Amino acid sequence: MPFKRYVEVGRVALVNYGKDYGRLVVIVDVIDQNRVLVDAPDMVRGQMNLKRLSLTDITVDIEKVPKKSILIAAMEAADVKNKWEKSSWGRKLIVQKKRASLNDFDRFKIMLAKIKKAGVVRQELTKLKKQAA
Repeated sequence: MPFKRYVEVGRVALVNYGKDYGRLVVIVDVIDQNRVLVDAPDMVRGQMNLKRLSLTDITVDIEKVPKKSILIAAMEAADVKNKWEKSSWGRKLIVQKKRASLNDFDRFKIMLAKIKKAGVVRQELTKLKKQAA
């Protein structure tokens, strides 16, 4: 299986460390072997170390160092947000954020629902075992 996620202009990346943790950014220029210039609609353009980025499969068709308005239009045309939310990686992060925001009572309700579901599954399994025997 060949490598497909290259550091390139237009590659969408997820920030995995620092003050912008969890934000999707677009690589707009490659500075050197370790650093890139990144930008997003809701942040100031700046350089970032590649170790702080996780490259995604999503790319945006842009030229090198575009204006902010051109970048926003290209991101909307590429439907970056919906592609990210539909990817398994994006869905997993959304679920993690949702679970982290639960309070004690919400976790208790989830526990009770899991117990109830396990009981129903157990009953159906015993019915199937009796039918098979």
